[in-house]
Amino acid sequence: MEITKETTMGEMLEFDRGIAVILMQNGMHCVGCPASIGETLEEACMVHGINCDDVLEQIKEYVANK
Repeated sequence: MEITKETTMGEMLEFDRGIAVILMQNGMHCVGCPASIGETLEEACMVHGINCDDVLEQIKEYVANK
């Protein structure tokens, strides 16, 4: 699976629950919230005031090194 800014939180977590750790380390502690499941990574980062490019890079690095 290729993860992009347009990938929803639900899609990412269904693909690999380990991504939740990265999201939480970046301040997104609501990864289990039903409302967040339909948000894209970009939307979630915007809501939390987080740089989406940085988070996306961390996720891609995690997935590449699995």
